[in-house]
Amino acid sequence: MGRRGAGRAALDWVVTIAVALVIAVLLRTFVFEVYIVPSGSMLETIQEGDRLVGEKVSYRLAGPRAGDVVTFNDPQDPSVTLIKRVVAVGGQTVDMHDGVLYIDGLPQQESYTEGKPTEPLPTNVVDGGLSYPYTVPEGCLWVMGDNRTNSLDSRYFGPISVSDVTSHAAFIFWPLPDAGGL
Repeated sequence: MGRRGAGRAALDWVVTIAVALVIAVLLRTFVFEVYIVPSGSMLETIQEGDRLVGEKVSYRLAGPRAGDVVTFNDPQDPSVTLIKRVVAVGGQTVDMHDGVLYIDGLPQQESYTEGKPTEPLPTNVVDGGLSYPYTVPEGCLWVMGDNRTNSLDSRYFGPISVSDVTSHAAFIFWPLPDAGGL
C-alpha cells in the first residue's frame, strides 16, 4: 500500500470514529441515558448504586402515567437528577392519612412500598405550604420514592412539571443480580 492508500485508510478511520461519536451523542441526547442511583429513596425497587437505563422516546408520544418510574431535574437544584415513582398526574387529588396514600379518594395498594407508611410532611416544608387533600396542577406530576420513610419527594418540594422529566426508567442493567425491568 502506497502513501496514498495509507492516507486514505487513516481518513476512513477518522471519519468512522467521528460518525460513531456523533451517533453516540445523538442516542444519549434523544433516545436513552444511563443513570447511577445515588440514594436509597427507591428501596426496595431500586438499590443504592444500581445503574439503569432511562429511555427518552416514549414521553415524546404520551406523557408519564401513574406508576411510572421517572428521572427528572431536582426542582431545588436543576443540575441534579432524581428518580421517583409517579403517583398522581395533573387533575388528580392526593391525600395522606393514617399511613395510607389516597388518590382521588381511593386508598392505594402499593406493593413496592413494602408497607412503609406514607405521611405528609409538615405543610411549611414546601414554599407557600401545602394542605391536603392536594390537587395536582395540570401539566404537573406528584412523585414519591418507594422508600416512603426516607425520600425527599413531592411531599418535600411539591409537584414537578412534566417538562422537567428527563426519562422513563426502563431497566436496571448493573449489578447483574439487580438487573431487570422497572
